[in-house]
Amino acid sequence: MKGLANARLLVTGGAGFIGQNLVHHLTAVAPDAHIVILDALTYAANPTSLQPLEQAGRINLVKGDITDLEALAVLFATHRFDYVAHLAAESHVDRSITEPDAFIQTNIVGTYNLLKTALADWSQRGLLDSARFLHVSTDEVFGDLDSNEAPFREDTPYEPSSPYSASKAASDHLVRAFCRTYGLPVLVTNCSNNYGPYQHPEKLIPLMITHALTGKNLPVYGDGLNIRDWLYVGDHCRALTAVLERGAVGATYNIGGNSERTNLEVVQAICAIIDAAFRSETVLATRYPHSPAARGQSCSTLITQVADRLGHDRRYAIDSSFIREALGVSPTESFETGLARTVRWYMDNEFWWRGVGLA
Repeated sequence: MKGLANARLLVTGGAGFIGQNLVHHLTAVAPDAHIVILDALTYAANPTSLQPLEQAGRINLVKGDITDLEALAVLFATHRFDYVAHLAAESHVDRSITEPDAFIQTNIVGTYNLLKTALADWSQRGLLDSARFLHVSTDEVFGDLDSNEAPFREDTPYEPSSPYSASKAASDHLVRAFCRTYGLPVLVTNCSNNYGPYQHPEKLIPLMITHALTGKNLPVYGDGLNIRDWLYVGDHCRALTAVLERGAVGATYNIGGNSERTNLEVVQAICAIIDAAFRSETVLATRYPHSPAARGQSCSTLITQVADRLGHDRRYAIDSSFIREALGVSPTESFETGLARTVRWYMDNEFWWRGVGLA
């Protein structure tokens, strides 16, 4: 396998949160790669950060949907990909509960169409031994854990709880079936909760940051003691690149952050970081006058308990020992350092999160 140098790489969902972080990482570590981004450019996408790469000719951004089989065939024929990093997905659990249809279409039908297209193209071009299809999934397919249960391993049985996680579980099974039945060279990753720059403000961490800065309530589901393992997106992108380059065909790799926190602990940590920043940087009170921190109060006064989400999983935790031992990959950011970097990014990039519809 030749690695990513001069690779012809398709990144689906590359204008989304993890996708655009991955694209930035790939252009840095593989500057000669030919990278095409396919993205439906829905509400969750914001390609602003990709524009400099596009203008410099480093990437091609194509608006399109992975459920469009004909468009996929044209794209493969035109660009002759030898790598696919499949990140396109509907991913917000709350939306999957109220509007599940889009999750079935994108996450299941779209993945199936992409698998069919890659198989047909790579079979015709004789690339089944050298090409790679990376399918990026979630730890939510495993269901949830009690407080004393061991973290999820690669062989943990699937028990999805929401339409989102069920649709991702279905796509995982399809990917593995195409490997076993047709010999498609697939790689599967299941990651814990990501956070970092460019994440849509509907997700927990950016929601709490932007609400704290604008003086809105910080809604915490139920008792706030639901536990997640938090993974800084930059560490996730390093791991995905390692899997693309050195992963074993047919293998699954769990990618976690080794940072279990309750939702309430996460919100309180965000408040503490913002409070401290306002105390040391007086200009922030001018930029964000509606934040309690601008008046010398703690943002934690905005924490509000709300009714729990339907089917809310209690705890997720990832055992990342396999990818650490097999590929030498482990997180470089602690939760404290990663969260501080994330809060700073949102404080410094108000134009970005205002641009995705947060008033």
